[in-house]
Amino acid sequence: MGHQTDPELVDLLSAVFSSHRARMSEVDSGTDRAATDLELWDQLGELGLARLTGSESSGGSGADWFSAAELLRAAAHHAVLTPVVEHDLLAGWLLSEAGLAVDDTRRSACVLDASGTAREVGWAAGAERLVVAWPSDGAWKVADVDPDDVTIDPGVNVAGEPRDTITARLDDLAGVEVDATTIERFRLRGALARSVQTCAALEQILALTVTHAGQREQFGRPLARFQAVTSMIADMAAETSLAQAATEAALVAAVRSPWHDQKLEFLVAVARSCCGRATSVVVRNAHQVHGAISTTREHRLHEFTLPALAWRSEFGSVHDWERVVTDAALAAGADGLWPLIVD
Repeated sequence: MGHQTDPELVDLLSAVFSSHRARMSEVDSGTDRAATDLELWDQLGELGLARLTGSESSGGSGADWFSAAELLRAAAHHAVLTPVVEHDLLAGWLLSEAGLAVDDTRRSACVLDASGTAREVGWAAGAERLVVAWPSDGAWKVADVDPDDVTIDPGVNVAGEPRDTITARLDDLAGVEVDATTIERFRLRGALARSVQTCAALEQILALTVTHAGQREQFGRPLARFQAVTSMIADMAAETSLAQAATEAALVAAVRSPWHDQKLEFLVAVARSCCGRATSVVVRNAHQVHGAISTTREHRLHEFTLPALAWRSEFGSVHDWERVVTDAALAAGADGLWPLIVD
């Protein structure tokens, strides 16, 4: 792993999300699960988890990304949907980078294009404030705006998480200038966070599949005794391990640099590529091993397969990130390819 997170924090996170998951299981099936999960926000705030990486001077907990990754893993392991990435790792960080005030107001964040539009913005419709960045006269600006000052078209991803479209009149926005590297780091932070979440979902898919294969019998013996099933599960385990290793390498580089490692974009791109391809194998094989039961709403498998499928394509598609890997390999050339991979 290359690092060790406080075991008390890990236990706390597991307890919080496990308890919330138990409460959610009692909620009527017709209730909006994503909206209901927002009830968790007050508890996270009281425990100092909503702004885990925020500076202590601004009321945050001052933790690093290793701790944040544990929070994301715990939430994903328990299939709990929260706007932690958007609020803490993106909006709070971007405000801090721009020198703007940060508080506990629930926020989301996005980068607007030249027309003033941002798509698939997480949890924007339910946010109390929006942190927006946009191109301005060859530079970039950041502002903390009221959601009423922009147009929000609500939407969801395949996992049911809020993913909204924001449209703003750029001429009406007044903000603080930041450099282009801040905007690039915003994208890398979002992409790495999604890799962490994807890996956590893959771990749970693998665990559910192993359990099912050991318990479900066919022709008088457990599914795990069939060579074809064993082979599929082995492929799932290998792909999950590769995605975890690639994500961990990017995470370690990000924290230790901090976020200034010259190879960080390449490492994040590798993690995103591995996560994307692993998701295809893991989701397909899991559904094959589970059979028809996995397509029902009553079975928990979809609580992990759908988020994994959604997260692998956010903050850049698999194709986009594999283009980054390809470009880096071509730029390194024959002599520089090996150092690019191992150094």
